[in-house]
Amino acid sequence: MYIYGKVAVLEALRSEKTFNKLYVDKSSHDKTSQEIIDTARRNGIKIDFVGKEVIERKAQSLKNSNQKINHQGFIGETVEFSYCDIDDIFEKAKSKGVEPFIIILDGIEDTHNFGAIIRSAECAGVSGIIIPERRACAINETVIKTSAGAVSNVLIARVNNLNLAIENLKKRNVWVYAVEVGGDNLFKTNLKGAVALVLGSEGSGVSRLVKENCDGIVSIPMFGDINSLNVSVAGGISMFEVVRQRQI
Repeated sequence: MYIYGKVAVLEALRSEKTFNKLYVDKSSHDKTSQEIIDTARRNGIKIDFVGKEVIERKAQSLKNSNQKINHQGFIGETVEFSYCDIDDIFEKAKSKGVEPFIIILDGIEDTHNFGAIIRSAECAGVSGIIIPERRACAINETVIKTSAGAVSNVLIARVNNLNLAIENLKKRNVWVYAVEVGGDNLFKTNLKGAVALVLGSEGSGVSRLVKENCDGIVSIPMFGDINSLNVSVAGGISMFEVVRQRQI
């Protein structure tokens, strides 16, 4: 797996993610570039200082679409992403002395949405994210880049069955809410305790069975002519409502 771009590479280095090698444009001399290089050296990571044309060729080999890869002179070759267990998410919350705060993604397939959700989750102090193994986006280079490196600091569990995972959470006294239209007002729902928010797919939202298995449905009030938000935007609003309530 490859990580590219200054912010994503630096965050991965800070989290002590395992690198096989770091490719660096030898003409990179700004402050952030030097911080990346110094951090990589402290971590004992092999650095290949190469010409800009070599970095460009490497970036071209990573492309899976016509989209330009904005590597900014840094491409890191890392080991495959390591998913965690649900138990690890609870352990993280316990170690921080907070109630578990979990995000469940039901069929998120767009890599940019997934990355943006991870970024918001990291900023909101989410304990962990749960995703299904099938019909959902996995961690890849685009997700890592879009998350601005936040993926290195967020626990992500990949499960075979979301409904069984939800039952697991409920047995541990976690209240599970689907973020979907037609539910109770998000801002008037008590989200202060152990809580999990379910975000549905870009096209059809939270699936019927998952929705039925939740403790309730919460909705973001809408005041315009369009009655839906991008899932990453809805996720960000919902996460920070939990943060707001926990500050009261």
